[in-house]
Amino acid sequence: MKNQKGFSLIELLIVVVIIGIIAAIAIPNLLAARRSANEASATSALRTLHGANATYQASVGKGNFATDMATLNTNQLIDGVLSAATPTGTAKSGYFFTYTETDKSSGSPSIFGVSADPESGTSTTFTATGTRSFAISEEGVIYAQSAVTGACTFDAARAVTPATCLPLNN
Repeated sequence: MKNQKGFSLIELLIVVVIIGIIAAIAIPNLLAARRSANEASATSALRTLHGANATYQASVGKGNFATDMATLNTNQLIDGVLSAATPTGTAKSGYFFTYTETDKSSGSPSIFGVSADPESGTSTTFTATGTRSFAISEEGVIYAQSAVTGACTFDAARAVTPATCLPLNN
């Protein structure tokens, strides 16, 4: 019995404490990386929607943009995951997309706007899927602001509201 090999309880506790310290350092960084990836996915999806709308307007839209994301999906310009990422649907990479469109009329062109809001972005806890909201319109500039402040939208004069929504520097 004297020659038994193994770890003592103290050695095992030290290993558990070291693993706990490493986890305490790594987990917040991993969650921040996930939020950053979700935000990058949302801006990429907005660029995709802008390009798909330009294609739709020039091809089958007769000068009008698509009425909704489902129409873009039906015309095979976006995929089903993105077209279903509406506030009443399933989030895409932690973001919901709100789409608005107005057909052209005499003297005014067709317009559209899309906002991307995090699924649980108003929370600053570890469950937040993003920390910023984004928006794009027919002009193609992506605007962003803190998700806690609210969503970026476009008014009738095509100005982004609220004023805290600023263009991304990319």
